[in-house]
Amino acid sequence: MKRMFIYALLFLGTAILCLLAVYGITRYQLRQEEPIPNTILESETVPDMEGREALNQDGVHPAAQTVARVPEEEYFLVSEAGFLLVFCSDKSTICLYTHIPVTDFPEQERVRLMEGIWFPTMMDVYHYLESYTS
Repeated sequence: MKRMFIYALLFLGTAILCLLAVYGITRYQLRQEEPIPNTILESETVPDMEGREALNQDGVHPAAQTVARVPEEEYFLVSEAGFLLVFCSDKSTICLYTHIPVTDFPEQERVRLMEGIWFPTMMDVYHYLESYTS
Protein backbone atom coordinates (compact mmCIF):
# COMPACT_ATOMS: atom_id res chain seq x y z
CA MET A 1 0.00 0.00 0.00
CA LYS A 2 2.88 2.31 0.83
CA ARG A 3 4.40 1.75 -2.61
CA MET A 4 1.17 2.66 -4.34
CA PHE A 5 0.98 5.89 -2.36
CA ILE A 6 4.59 6.77 -3.26
CA TYR A 7 3.95 5.97 -6.94
CA ALA A 8 0.81 8.11 -6.92
CA LEU A 9 2.72 11.04 -5.38
CA LEU A 10 5.52 10.65 -7.93
CA PHE A 11 2.98 10.54 -10.75
CA LEU A 12 1.17 13.65 -9.50
CA GLY A 13 4.47 15.49 -8.97
CA THR A 14 5.66 14.61 -12.46
CA ALA A 15 2.33 15.64 -13.99
CA ILE A 16 2.43 19.00 -12.20
CA LEU A 17 6.02 19.63 -13.31
CA CYS A 18 5.09 18.78 -16.91
CA LEU A 19 2.11 21.13 -16.83
CA LEU A 20 4.26 23.94 -15.41
CA ALA A 21 6.92 23.35 -18.08
CA VAL A 22 4.34 23.43 -20.90
CA TYR A 23 2.79 26.58 -19.44
CA GLY A 24 6.20 28.25 -19.24
CA ILE A 25 7.08 27.35 -22.82
CA THR A 26 3.76 28.46 -24.32
CA ARG A 27 3.64 31.65 -22.26
CA TYR A 28 6.68 33.03 -24.04
CA GLN A 29 5.41 31.99 -27.46
CA LEU A 30 2.26 34.12 -27.15
CA ARG A 31 2.70 37.55 -28.69
CA GLN A 32 0.62 40.61 -29.20
CA GLU A 33 -0.46 41.43 -32.72
CA GLU A 34 0.81 44.62 -34.28
CA PRO A 35 -1.81 47.34 -34.59
CA ILE A 36 -2.81 48.64 -37.99
CA PRO A 37 -0.49 51.55 -38.85
CA ASN A 38 -1.74 55.09 -38.17
CA THR A 39 -4.83 54.10 -36.21
CA ILE A 40 -5.97 55.68 -32.99
CA LEU A 41 -8.40 53.95 -30.69
CA GLU A 42 -11.21 56.13 -29.44
CA SER A 43 -13.06 55.68 -26.19
CA GLU A 44 -16.55 56.64 -25.18
CA THR A 45 -17.25 59.25 -22.57
CA VAL A 46 -19.91 58.66 -19.97
CA PRO A 47 -21.90 61.60 -18.63
CA ASP A 48 -21.61 62.30 -14.93
CA MET A 49 -24.55 62.46 -12.54
CA GLU A 50 -25.54 65.95 -13.72
CA GLY A 51 -25.56 65.05 -17.42
CA ARG A 52 -22.22 66.68 -18.31
CA GLU A 53 -19.58 64.81 -20.25
CA ALA A 54 -16.55 63.69 -18.29
CA LEU A 55 -13.34 65.72 -18.63
CA ASN A 56 -9.81 64.40 -18.27
CA GLN A 57 -7.24 65.84 -15.85
CA ASP A 58 -6.38 68.67 -18.26
CA GLY A 59 -10.02 69.77 -18.45
CA VAL A 60 -10.38 68.64 -22.07
CA HIS A 61 -12.98 66.27 -23.49
CA PRO A 62 -11.18 63.00 -24.34
CA ALA A 63 -13.02 62.76 -27.68
CA ALA A 64 -11.89 66.24 -28.69
CA GLN A 65 -8.33 65.32 -27.85
CA THR A 66 -8.54 62.15 -29.96
CA VAL A 67 -9.98 63.92 -32.99
CA ALA A 68 -7.15 66.43 -32.93
CA ARG A 69 -4.55 63.64 -33.24
CA VAL A 70 -6.06 61.76 -36.20
CA PRO A 71 -3.40 61.75 -38.93
CA GLU A 72 -4.33 62.50 -42.52
CA GLU A 73 -3.26 59.28 -44.16
CA GLU A 74 -4.23 57.69 -47.44
CA TYR A 75 -3.77 54.14 -48.63
CA PHE A 76 -3.07 52.90 -52.13
CA LEU A 77 -4.43 49.48 -53.16
CA VAL A 78 -2.62 48.10 -56.19
CA SER A 79 -2.08 44.78 -57.93
CA GLU A 80 1.51 43.55 -58.09
CA ALA A 81 2.59 40.11 -59.31
CA GLY A 82 -1.05 38.96 -59.36
CA PHE A 83 -1.76 39.82 -55.71
CA LEU A 84 -3.07 42.93 -53.98
CA LEU A 85 -0.82 45.11 -51.83
CA VAL A 86 -1.73 48.14 -49.73
CA PHE A 87 0.82 50.96 -49.72
CA CYS A 88 0.91 54.01 -47.47
CA SER A 89 0.56 57.47 -49.00
CA ASP A 90 4.25 57.60 -49.99
CA LYS A 91 3.66 54.65 -52.40
CA SER A 92 6.85 52.95 -51.19
CA THR A 93 5.96 51.62 -47.73
CA ILE A 94 3.88 48.44 -47.83
CA CYS A 95 1.22 48.56 -45.10
CA LEU A 96 -0.49 45.25 -45.82
CA TYR A 97 0.15 42.10 -47.82
CA THR A 98 -3.33 40.84 -48.66
CA HIS A 99 -2.46 37.54 -50.41
CA ILE A 100 -5.69 38.04 -52.38
CA PRO A 101 -5.28 37.12 -56.05
CA VAL A 102 -6.50 39.62 -58.63
CA THR A 103 -8.36 36.80 -60.37
CA ASP A 104 -10.99 36.99 -57.59
CA PHE A 105 -12.16 40.34 -58.99
CA PRO A 106 -14.25 41.12 -62.09
CA GLU A 107 -12.43 42.30 -65.21
CA GLN A 108 -13.49 45.94 -64.78
CA GLU A 109 -12.07 46.03 -61.25
CA ARG A 110 -8.84 44.33 -62.35
CA VAL A 111 -8.14 47.24 -64.67
CA ARG A 112 -8.70 49.72 -61.82
CA LEU A 113 -6.49 47.67 -59.50
CA MET A 114 -3.66 47.58 -62.05
CA GLU A 115 -3.68 51.40 -62.02
CA GLY A 116 -4.20 51.53 -58.25
CA ILE A 117 -7.06 52.81 -56.09
CA TRP A 118 -6.72 55.43 -53.34
CA PHE A 119 -8.62 55.06 -50.05
CA PRO A 120 -8.80 57.62 -47.22
CA THR A 121 -8.69 55.04 -44.39
CA MET A 122 -7.63 51.45 -43.86
CA MET A 123 -11.23 50.56 -42.97
CA ASP A 124 -12.29 51.66 -46.46
CA VAL A 125 -9.68 49.29 -47.91
CA TYR A 126 -11.03 46.45 -45.76
CA HIS A 127 -14.62 47.19 -46.79
CA TYR A 128 -13.66 47.25 -50.48
CA LEU A 129 -11.80 43.93 -50.23
CA GLU A 130 -14.60 42.34 -48.23
CA SER A 131 -17.21 43.36 -50.77
CA TYR A 132 -15.39 41.44 -53.52
CA THR A 133 -13.98 38.49 -51.61
CA SER A 134 -16.82 37.34 -49.36
